[in-house]
Amino acid sequence: MDGTRPVARDSERPAAAGRRGAVVAALMLTMALAALDSTVVSTAVPQIVGDLGGFSYFSWLFSGYLLAVTVSLPVYGRLSDTFGRKPVLVAGAALFLLGSLLCALAWNMAALVAFRIVQGLGGGALQGTVQTLAADLYPLRERPRIQARLSTVWAVSAVAGPGIGGLLAGYADWRWIFLVNLPVGAVALWLIVRHLHEPEREGRRPARVDWAGACAVFACGGVLLTALVQGGVAWPWLSAPSLALFAAGAALLAVVLVVEHRAEEPIIPGWVWRRRTIAAVNLALGALGLLMVAPTVFLPTYAQAVLGLAPVAAGFVLSVWTLTWPLSAALSQHVYRRVGFRNTAMLGIGTAALVLFAFPFLPYPGQAWQPALLMCLLGAALGLFQLPLIIGVQSSVAWEERGTATASILFCRQTGQTVGAALFGAVANGVLATRLGGASGLDPVTHALEAGTVAEATRRAIADAVHAVYLGAAGAAALAFVVLLVLAPRTFPVLKDRSGPS
Repeated sequence: MDGTRPVARDSERPAAAGRRGAVVAALMLTMALAALDSTVVSTAVPQIVGDLGGFSYFSWLFSGYLLAVTVSLPVYGRLSDTFGRKPVLVAGAALFLLGSLLCALAWNMAALVAFRIVQGLGGGALQGTVQTLAADLYPLRERPRIQARLSTVWAVSAVAGPGIGGLLAGYADWRWIFLVNLPVGAVALWLIVRHLHEPEREGRRPARVDWAGACAVFACGGVLLTALVQGGVAWPWLSAPSLALFAAGAALLAVVLVVEHRAEEPIIPGWVWRRRTIAAVNLALGALGLLMVAPTVFLPTYAQAVLGLAPVAAGFVLSVWTLTWPLSAALSQHVYRRVGFRNTAMLGIGTAALVLFAFPFLPYPGQAWQPALLMCLLGAALGLFQLPLIIGVQSSVAWEERGTATASILFCRQTGQTVGAALFGAVANGVLATRLGGASGLDPVTHALEAGTVAEATRRAIADAVHAVYLGAAGAAALAFVVLLVLAPRTFPVLKDRSGPS
């Protein structure tokens, strides 16, 4: 056991066995909504801009939502440990549905961006609390099954999002992208209210919420993530806006440290980083978020420009990893029960590093099955890596710490993706500028793809840029491997499940 905390009894399960199926259905619906809304808007941008205008800042439709999700995760994690999962999930779902309704009623781009942020604030509660409740509902031996289901829902929904958005925008109206959330979310909300029952915990202290810390964390995360998202896109990295945001973020970080140090029950407690298990997993999943940028952001461009595939076929090359990732995750229990959580994750991320490193050695221009095969292998490797770490952390803490621990690892993964988008975007732009004689990054490439005329020199430049990104992603995978090897304990401390569903 971790010597920094007292041994705590795992709480009673929050739902009776007869109700658990309904609760799981609600969790899968809410997970699907959160995943869909991270990607569903992408193919509807032309219709939205044509109706509302505001092309110059439409990118905030994505950035605003993701920023709100990311910075709210640790706050919701702490609140779920303080007040229980149900009130946080109900409030988050209601806020998400309110944001969806407001998005459908938006009258200009500024209003739509603001309402997307409202949506994201609700989405943060959905993501973190659903993952935590999955661990509450099932004992350790059964958690891989429910987590694999949630991974499948997330992967399928995220990949299907652009297609669904395009269909609704093309054949109905873009506002239906947000309106369809309402009946689905209402069903999920009804199932949660009706069937999820959390028993009173013995010895429960009066709830104390570090609201000052929550506001400081939210402000600091928002400023720093905005600097990373917009740097090199809306303004140069060394420009006044970029430097001002990073300076403000550093100042707010100092405020967070002071406020959290003085708080009796901080939003981000120190034990999250003092315990080797959680700290190592946080860093490893941050590296996972970093490396995931390579396939999700750059592979579709590679498939269209270098392989000459249509957008739908290019999307298929990427989506094949949604088949092997959840399958591998579901089967990972047979591995970690033999060799442990850490060694299973190291096996997965080591394989992922080799797969990512192999990508630059694909023949030029190559055929579609070649990167698709690598994506299949990558999905299998990452399923073996991520799920054992999440289950290992959730099983190492008591009920009253599980929401905070789960939110911390999801927050690190989301932050890794934000950092990866900024870092690898700069790498790709630099390679393209060098190969194309100073051309301004990805903009001319995007125009060439839209026109359907990609010159040979541009194709080779894109291939070199994506190869450089994949090498960087392989480095991130290697970093995760080293983190687990050096920092993670050989055997994760696991609290014994003492009671089943009530």
